[in-house]
Amino acid sequence: MKLNWKNAKYHTYPFKYVVIDDFIIDRNYAVKLYEHFPPAEKNWYKYDNVFEKKRAQDKINEIPSALANFLLYGNSHIFTNAFEAFFDIKGLIPDPALRGGGLHQIYRGGKLDVHADFNWHQHLNLDRRLNAILYLNYEWQESWNGHLELWDKEMSACQIKLLPIFNRLVVFETTDFSYHGHPEPLKCPPEITRKSMAWYYYTNGRPEHEKSESHSTLFKKRPQDQTNEEIEALREKRNREMV
Repeated sequence: MKLNWKNAKYHTYPFKYVVIDDFIIDRNYAVKLYEHFPPAEKNWYKYDNVFEKKRAQDKINEIPSALANFLLYGNSHIFTNAFEAFFDIKGLIPDPALRGGGLHQIYRGGKLDVHADFNWHQHLNLDRRLNAILYLNYEWQESWNGHLELWDKEMSACQIKLLPIFNRLVVFETTDFSYHGHPEPLKCPPEITRKSMAWYYYTNGRPEHEKSESHSTLFKKRPQDQTNEEIEALREKRNREMV
Protein backbone atom coordinates (compact mmCIF):
# COMPACT_ATOMS: atom_id res chain seq x y z
CA MET A 1 0.00 0.00 0.00
CA LYS A 2 1.42 3.37 -1.03
CA LEU A 3 0.86 6.29 1.32
CA ASN A 4 1.45 9.93 0.52
CA TRP A 5 4.06 10.76 3.18
CA LYS A 6 5.69 13.33 0.88
CA ASN A 7 2.52 15.41 0.98
CA ALA A 8 2.85 16.01 4.74
CA LYS A 9 2.59 19.62 5.92
CA TYR A 10 4.12 20.16 9.36
CA HIS A 11 2.99 22.94 11.70
CA THR A 12 3.95 24.03 15.21
CA TYR A 13 1.12 26.35 16.28
CA PRO A 14 -0.95 26.18 18.41
CA PHE A 15 0.85 22.88 18.96
CA LYS A 16 2.67 20.44 16.71
CA TYR A 17 0.54 18.83 14.03
CA VAL A 18 0.80 17.35 10.53
CA VAL A 19 -1.82 17.34 7.76
CA ILE A 20 -1.60 14.95 4.80
CA ASP A 21 -4.24 15.29 2.09
CA ASP A 22 -4.85 12.42 -0.35
CA PHE A 23 -3.11 10.24 2.21
CA ILE A 24 -3.94 6.88 0.61
CA ILE A 25 -2.56 7.16 -2.92
CA ASP A 26 -4.85 4.44 -4.28
CA ARG A 27 -8.09 6.41 -4.11
CA ASN A 28 -10.11 3.30 -4.90
CA TYR A 29 -8.82 1.74 -1.70
CA ALA A 30 -9.83 4.84 0.28
CA VAL A 31 -13.29 4.67 -1.32
CA LYS A 32 -13.49 1.02 -0.25
CA LEU A 33 -12.88 2.06 3.37
CA TYR A 34 -15.65 4.62 3.06
CA GLU A 35 -18.05 2.13 1.50
CA HIS A 36 -17.40 -0.49 4.19
CA PHE A 37 -17.77 1.95 7.09
CA PRO A 38 -20.63 0.40 9.11
CA PRO A 39 -23.54 2.18 10.79
CA ALA A 40 -23.10 2.79 14.52
CA GLU A 41 -25.36 0.06 15.87
CA LYS A 42 -25.98 -1.27 19.37
CA ASN A 43 -22.52 -2.82 19.77
CA TRP A 44 -20.88 0.61 19.42
CA TYR A 45 -20.08 2.79 22.41
CA LYS A 46 -22.56 5.63 22.71
CA TYR A 47 -21.54 8.92 24.31
CA ASP A 48 -24.47 11.24 24.92
CA ASN A 49 -23.84 13.99 27.44
CA VAL A 50 -23.42 17.74 27.57
CA PHE A 51 -19.79 17.52 26.37
CA GLU A 52 -19.92 14.84 23.68
CA LYS A 53 -22.46 13.19 21.43
CA LYS A 54 -20.70 10.54 19.38
CA ARG A 55 -20.35 6.81 18.66
CA ALA A 56 -17.15 4.76 18.77
CA GLN A 57 -15.98 1.21 18.11
CA ASP A 58 -12.55 -0.07 19.14
CA LYS A 59 -13.23 -3.84 19.17
CA ILE A 60 -11.33 -5.08 16.13
CA ASN A 61 -13.50 -8.24 15.82
CA GLU A 62 -16.62 -6.04 15.48
CA ILE A 63 -15.17 -4.01 12.60
CA PRO A 64 -15.47 -5.00 8.91
CA SER A 65 -12.28 -6.64 7.65
CA ALA A 66 -11.35 -3.89 5.18
CA LEU A 67 -11.31 -1.30 7.96
CA ALA A 68 -9.86 -3.69 10.56
CA ASN A 69 -6.90 -4.48 8.30
CA PHE A 70 -6.14 -0.81 7.77
CA LEU A 71 -6.42 -0.10 11.51
CA LEU A 72 -3.87 -2.85 12.13
CA TYR A 73 -1.66 -1.41 9.39
CA GLY A 74 -1.76 1.90 11.24
CA ASN A 75 -0.14 0.13 14.19
CA SER A 76 2.81 -1.00 12.07
CA HIS A 77 6.35 0.36 11.89
CA ILE A 78 5.44 2.05 8.59
CA PHE A 79 3.37 4.54 10.56
CA THR A 80 5.46 4.77 13.72
CA ASN A 81 8.68 5.35 11.76
CA ALA A 82 7.10 8.19 9.80
CA PHE A 83 5.59 9.80 12.90
CA GLU A 84 8.84 9.52 14.84
CA ALA A 85 10.53 11.46 12.05
CA PHE A 86 7.79 14.11 11.79
CA PHE A 87 7.66 14.82 15.52
CA ASP A 88 11.22 13.91 16.57
CA ILE A 89 9.95 11.31 19.03
CA LYS A 90 11.86 8.08 19.59
CA GLY A 91 10.35 4.74 20.52
CA LEU A 92 6.70 5.23 19.54
CA ILE A 93 4.53 2.31 20.60
CA PRO A 94 1.09 1.64 19.06
CA ASP A 95 -1.82 0.35 21.11
CA PRO A 96 -2.79 -3.16 19.93
CA ALA A 97 -6.17 -2.81 21.67
CA LEU A 98 -6.94 0.54 20.00
CA ARG A 99 -8.22 1.83 23.34
CA GLY A 100 -10.38 4.87 22.59
CA GLY A 101 -9.39 4.73 18.91
CA GLY A 102 -10.74 2.59 16.08
CA LEU A 103 -13.83 3.92 14.34
CA HIS A 104 -15.57 7.16 15.31
CA GLN A 105 -18.89 8.31 13.92
CA ILE A 106 -20.95 11.42 14.59
CA TYR A 107 -24.57 11.91 13.54
CA ARG A 108 -26.45 15.13 12.83
CA GLY A 109 -26.50 17.25 16.00
CA GLY A 110 -23.47 15.45 17.42
CA LYS A 111 -20.31 17.14 18.67
CA LEU A 112 -17.14 16.74 20.71
CA ASP A 113 -16.27 19.65 22.98
CA VAL A 114 -12.75 21.07 23.06
CA HIS A 115 -10.52 18.96 25.29
CA ALA A 116 -7.09 17.59 26.05
CA ASP A 117 -6.92 13.80 25.82
CA PHE A 118 -6.14 11.31 28.55
CA ASN A 119 -2.37 11.19 28.97
CA TRP A 120 -1.70 7.75 30.44
CA HIS A 121 -2.60 4.23 29.27
CA GLN A 122 -3.42 2.36 32.47
CA HIS A 123 -3.06 -1.13 30.98
CA LEU A 124 0.14 -0.56 29.02
CA ASN A 125 1.64 1.85 31.61
CA LEU A 126 2.72 4.20 28.84
CA ASP A 127 2.52 7.94 28.12
CA ARG A 128 0.23 9.02 25.30
CA ARG A 129 2.14 11.13 22.78
CA LEU A 130 0.33 11.32 19.42
CA ASN A 131 -3.14 11.13 17.88
CA ALA A 132 -3.68 10.20 14.23
CA ILE A 133 -7.08 10.64 12.57
CA LEU A 134 -8.02 9.63 9.03
CA TYR A 135 -11.22 11.26 7.78
CA LEU A 136 -13.52 9.39 5.42
CA ASN A 137 -16.18 11.98 4.62
CA TYR A 138 -16.98 12.05 0.94
CA GLU A 139 -17.88 15.53 -0.37
CA TRP A 140 -18.20 16.98 3.13
CA GLN A 141 -19.53 20.54 3.04
CA GLU A 142 -18.25 23.51 5.02
CA SER A 143 -21.76 24.45 6.15
CA TRP A 144 -22.18 21.09 7.91
CA ASN A 145 -19.60 22.01 10.60
CA GLY A 146 -17.48 19.14 11.94
CA HIS A 147 -14.18 21.00 11.59
CA LEU A 148 -11.36 19.78 13.79
CA GLU A 149 -10.59 22.86 15.87
CA LEU A 150 -7.17 23.46 17.43
CA TRP A 151 -7.17 25.95 20.31
CA ASP A 152 -4.43 27.92 22.01
CA LYS A 153 -3.05 27.07 25.43
CA GLU A 154 -5.08 29.83 27.11
CA MET A 155 -8.37 28.62 25.55
CA SER A 156 -8.92 32.18 24.33
CA ALA A 157 -9.66 31.35 20.68
CA CYS A 158 -9.67 28.67 18.02
CA GLN A 159 -6.45 29.04 16.02
CA ILE A 160 -6.91 26.41 13.29
CA LYS A 161 -9.99 24.81 11.72
CA LEU A 162 -9.53 21.70 9.58
CA LEU A 163 -12.43 20.38 7.53
CA PRO A 164 -12.77 16.56 7.93
CA ILE A 165 -12.53 15.92 4.19
CA PHE A 166 -12.16 12.55 2.53
CA ASN A 167 -8.73 10.88 2.73
CA ARG A 168 -7.21 13.60 4.97
CA LEU A 169 -4.88 12.42 7.75
CA VAL A 170 -4.24 14.69 10.72
CA VAL A 171 -1.62 13.80 13.33
CA PHE A 172 -0.93 15.92 16.41
CA GLU A 173 0.93 15.78 19.69
CA THR A 174 -0.89 14.82 22.88
CA THR A 175 -0.07 17.06 25.83
CA ASP A 176 -2.08 18.68 28.62
CA PHE A 177 -2.50 21.73 26.37
CA SER A 178 -3.17 20.26 22.93
CA TYR A 179 -6.77 21.44 23.07
CA HIS A 180 -8.90 20.21 20.19
CA GLY A 181 -12.38 19.03 19.28
CA HIS A 182 -15.31 19.67 16.95
CA PRO A 183 -17.61 21.56 19.32
CA GLU A 184 -20.16 22.90 16.84
CA PRO A 185 -23.13 20.50 16.41
CA LEU A 186 -23.21 18.85 13.01
CA LYS A 187 -25.66 20.16 10.43
CA CYS A 188 -25.23 17.38 7.89
CA PRO A 189 -28.29 15.64 6.42
CA PRO A 190 -29.68 12.88 8.69
CA GLU A 191 -28.48 10.12 6.38
CA ILE A 192 -24.84 11.37 6.46
CA THR A 193 -22.39 10.95 9.33
CA ARG A 194 -18.93 12.29 10.14
CA LYS A 195 -16.66 9.25 9.80
CA SER A 196 -13.09 8.81 10.98
CA MET A 197 -10.49 6.22 11.93
CA ALA A 198 -8.22 6.94 14.90
CA TRP A 199 -4.94 5.64 16.31
CA TYR A 200 -3.07 6.69 19.46
CA TYR A 201 0.65 6.24 20.01
CA TYR A 202 2.66 6.03 23.22
CA THR A 203 6.17 6.08 24.64
CA ASN A 204 7.78 4.78 27.82
CA GLY A 205 8.23 8.17 29.45
CA ARG A 206 7.96 11.69 28.04
CA PRO A 207 9.96 14.95 28.17
CA GLU A 208 10.26 16.39 31.67
CA HIS A 209 8.49 19.63 30.72
CA GLU A 210 5.41 17.66 29.57
CA LYS A 211 5.02 15.52 32.68
CA SER A 212 1.93 15.82 34.87
CA GLU A 213 -0.39 13.70 36.95
CA SER A 214 -2.26 11.07 34.96
CA HIS A 215 -5.73 12.22 33.99
CA SER A 216 -8.74 11.42 31.87
CA THR A 217 -10.07 13.61 29.06
CA LEU A 218 -10.04 17.25 30.18
CA PHE A 219 -13.03 19.06 28.68
CA LYS A 220 -12.57 22.82 28.44
CA LYS A 221 -15.00 25.70 28.31
CA ARG A 222 -14.80 28.04 25.32
CA PRO A 223 -15.37 31.77 25.95
CA GLN A 224 -18.72 31.59 24.13
CA ASP A 225 -20.02 28.46 25.89
CA GLN A 226 -22.98 28.78 28.21
CA THR A 227 -22.52 27.16 31.60
CA ASN A 228 -23.98 26.80 35.10
CA GLU A 229 -23.10 25.09 38.38
CA GLU A 230 -24.53 21.76 37.23
CA ILE A 231 -22.51 21.74 33.99
CA GLU A 232 -19.31 22.70 35.82
CA ALA A 233 -19.89 19.97 38.41
CA LEU A 234 -20.33 17.46 35.58
CA ARG A 235 -17.19 18.77 33.90
CA GLU A 236 -15.19 18.30 37.10
CA LYS A 237 -16.57 14.79 37.60
CA ARG A 238 -15.88 13.82 33.97
CA ASN A 239 -12.36 15.20 34.11
CA ARG A 240 -11.56 13.11 37.21
CA GLU A 241 -12.58 9.82 35.58
CA MET A 242 -9.83 7.58 34.30
CA VAL A 243 -9.95 5.78 30.95
